[in-house]
Amino acid sequence: IFKFLGAISVDLGQDRIKPYLPTILTPLYRELNSNYAEQDPTLKNLSQEIIELLKKLVGLEAFSLAFSSVQKQANQKRAMRKKQKALQTVANPDIAARRKLKRHKNKAETRKRKIESLRPMYKAKRHRSHALKDLAMVE
Repeated sequence: IFKFLGAISVDLGQDRIKPYLPTILTPLYRELNSNYAEQDPTLKNLSQEIIELLKKLVGLEAFSLAFSSVQKQANQKRAMRKKQKALQTVANPDIAARRKLKRHKNKAETRKRKIESLRPMYKAKRHRSHALKDLAMVE
């Protein structure tokens, strides 16, 4: 997709690409700012190359305006998701409690796995199933 975006932008030229610049920059920006553990470095390099190509093609000023708008939009979306999550915690405390229990359970499992990798002879006790009944609220 990134190669396609680069080819289209070169094909359209400087004047015809400007209205589509934020649309093209959105996935490139998302790839550059992602911090996934299993991220492909070739995708990151490719997106950086295409951004440099676009910068040369449309000029620094037009590129900067489009890039800052994409950046602002991404930050607004991130803040909106964070706000929605906080509101959901207040509105639905039972769902939030279940999510918290699940998170703590996963953290304990991760800790056990880490201990087992550091000390192979030690075997931590584990629950047999990860069914919904394990996550149920206990009164």
